[in-house]
Amino acid sequence: MIKPPYVGVLRKLHVRLNEAGVKWVVTGSVSFAIQGLPVEPNDIDIQTDRAGAYEIERLFSEFVTKRVAFSSTEKIRSHFGALLMDGIEVEIMGDLQKRLGDGTWEPPLDLNRHKRFVEAGGMRIPVLSLEYEYEAYLKLGRTEKAQLLKQWLRAHRAT
Repeated sequence: MIKPPYVGVLRKLHVRLNEAGVKWVVTGSVSFAIQGLPVEPNDIDIQTDRAGAYEIERLFSEFVTKRVAFSSTEKIRSHFGALLMDGIEVEIMGDLQKRLGDGTWEPPLDLNRHKRFVEAGGMRIPVLSLEYEYEAYLKLGRTEKAQLLKQWLRAHRAT
């Protein structure tokens, strides 16, 4: 379950993004929380495609704290930007790619392949499947989060 400020920001995102036809999903801690994991979110992470990242920046221009631009680290790259809405940071990631073990980059994520919908605050929120999130965190070497997801999936998918 997520706290009211997050629900309010999700509602704003949900309305504008759906009206504009942007392909998007919630990922990270908010996605985990609305899918039932006992985590405290600290921001809202949105994944979209390249065009969607720039459209989100345009749609929410009054909240932009970091303009969308291509950004890369050793393990991950995307068209990245950030918003600040009602005191909550919203990170935008477009055409996110992870570096593979051989040094090449995987293709950008096919959102529709891994998208699920979850009811939260009277809305149908698009999220990435927890199975996909588990694999993604493993690839990034974030084993603590991966193990949390693995344990939760074992306990809740077996019932």
